[in-house]
Amino acid sequence: MKTAFQINERVIASGCPVYIVAEISANHKKKYDQAVRLLHAAKEAGADAVKLQTYTPDTITIDCDNEYFRIKETIWKGRNLYDLYGEAYTPWEWQPNLKLIAEGLGLDLFSTPFDSTAVDFLENIGVPAYKIASFEVVDLPLLRKIAKSGKPIIMSTGMATLAEIDEAVQTIREAGGTKLALLKCTSAYPALPEDMNLQTIPHLAEAFDLEVGLSDHTLGIAAPIAAVTLGACIIEKHITLSRADKGPDDSFSLEPHEFKAMVEAVRAAEKALGTVNYGMSEAEAKSRVFRRSLFVVKDMKAGEQFTNENVRSIRPAYGLHTRYMDGVLGRIARQDINRGTPLTWNLIA
Repeated sequence: MKTAFQINERVIASGCPVYIVAEISANHKKKYDQAVRLLHAAKEAGADAVKLQTYTPDTITIDCDNEYFRIKETIWKGRNLYDLYGEAYTPWEWQPNLKLIAEGLGLDLFSTPFDSTAVDFLENIGVPAYKIASFEVVDLPLLRKIAKSGKPIIMSTGMATLAEIDEAVQTIREAGGTKLALLKCTSAYPALPEDMNLQTIPHLAEAFDLEVGLSDHTLGIAAPIAAVTLGACIIEKHITLSRADKGPDDSFSLEPHEFKAMVEAVRAAEKALGTVNYGMSEAEAKSRVFRRSLFVVKDMKAGEQFTNENVRSIRPAYGLHTRYMDGVLGRIARQDINRGTPLTWNLIA
């Protein structure tokens, strides 16, 4: 049975409101004021949490420019890893203050650590949870370090095989990580809808008996909505103040008004899912009158026989149920009946 857990006051579980995380990533453009503006934008857009990334170029790679450290594909083709991460990283000295600002706005703030020093740093500032990036699923020592914190963990699974996910989950569990959720993720930037394979979401949930969500890099908002209908209880999406800024992650991020539209659509989708229900809802009760029933459709005299010519099943629903049609035909009118009269038993001899 899945184990629900909390991040601060929010319960992360199927059947609870979807937990929506705004990923800031590199979209602050190395400007502290812009990072703060992103927090406010996330709040105004309806996010529940904001997520940072905690690394420096030296904690995630090395300063080397040989062929192995040159990006050959993706939107960052031709870039040197060290230089790219130097442009993209969030200064660590900002992060305690950003956490305080987020909390003041009523947002959870947590981060993705990329090495053990980042975990120590984030433990010192008291983050309520950890995110594991898809690319770090195979870093088992890092997973153990994070799991030993005892904090909730949200792990993306982009590129990972089922066996690799299983190994990561077992590593976390063996190290004491009991509060874990998985995110379906397609590690392409941006990701195409046809590459999302969202049917994986219920399969992940069943395979690992864990809560599951979506980390989305598509350009629109359709994938998160579809994910919610498939059982996602977490949605993570990048937010930027403007894609026109052309930063490292802007091209696959939502602008604030788009993020807000996504949140509103997700909230509508989760309401629409409801529960298994047959029959008439309270909202449908007023429409019941528009069902069909038996009506006299021609003026009739007392003693006249009911036929298909003078009795029909029509809207509205004030007459006898249509199940009685065969039993009415051939019987006699007890009295004169005007056209448009609902047929009732006291009119039938």
